[in-house]
Amino acid sequence: MSMTNFVALDLETANAYRGSICQIGITEVIDGKVQPSKSWLVKPQNNEYDEFNIEIHGITPEDTKNSPSFPEVWKEVKPFLEGKTVVAHNTSFDMYALRDAFNEYGIDYPTFEYFCTLRIAKYLIKGCYSYSLDVVLDYLGIKFEGHHKADNDSLGCAELLLKCLEIGGGTLDDLEEKYNFHRGKFAPESFIAHQANKNKQTKAEVLASLEEHPELAEEDNYFYGKTVCFTGSFMYGTKKELLQKIKDVGGNPADSVTKKTDVLVVGQQDYRVVGDSGMSNKQKKAFQLLEKGQDIEILSETEFLSRI
Repeated sequence: MSMTNFVALDLETANAYRGSICQIGITEVIDGKVQPSKSWLVKPQNNEYDEFNIEIHGITPEDTKNSPSFPEVWKEVKPFLEGKTVVAHNTSFDMYALRDAFNEYGIDYPTFEYFCTLRIAKYLIKGCYSYSLDVVLDYLGIKFEGHHKADNDSLGCAELLLKCLEIGGGTLDDLEEKYNFHRGKFAPESFIAHQANKNKQTKAEVLASLEEHPELAEEDNYFYGKTVCFTGSFMYGTKKELLQKIKDVGGNPADSVTKKTDVLVVGQQDYRVVGDSGMSNKQKKAFQLLEKGQDIEILSETEFLSRI
């Protein structure tokens, strides 16, 4: 298969459970030409939504109350992916969401290989302060509207990969060999996650690797001089990118909640990991310190972004 033929995929989810898919978007690229995008609304189990997710994508229970379930929609989507080269922006989310949905409904895994445009962009596009889809497309001058609408995001992902192939001057096979990253794979009885080209950094290594940009410090920024910690997963950047934002404005990024912590930013939690309380260990520690009189502010990702 020519590597100018691929399918870009994007998923939106209804709540903290990754398998709670509520919208699927795909954009095919055939012989280097982008085809019209397609999208499906999906009714998640019990049509349950978290406010956090609604704030991100704007899809509500009212929108999906009469929509088909994932198994029904998958019958339409599967032919677009089966046997194809699939790409997504942050496959650590989209592919695991697919896997969890397949497992939830007892659906056999399809067969396809996939690549992550988030990783590819980080290798090929230098100087971008964040590699979230909307930011990197804006950095490249590619028109993009309607972030976190699955059809729009799949289109943006497709256009990003085409640009990366142009910059890299080769096929996905060429880039894979040059940058030593590995494709992921779905097969009927297995799921092989993509592999990074280097070992994952420890929390201490992440903090140590943050860049120094004293000229960017803003004394009037809300987070200037404050010690800020993050917990959960985030839609608008990796934890490292968000920690870098804090450092850039003159704050003190931290990897744990202590008596020195001023702000804890809470992203989306996987309730199968955090348990019935719905709180991570960092959240629990923050509330313990609050009860002892420490002044710690707890913010959502949306609140954080409005103040940074």
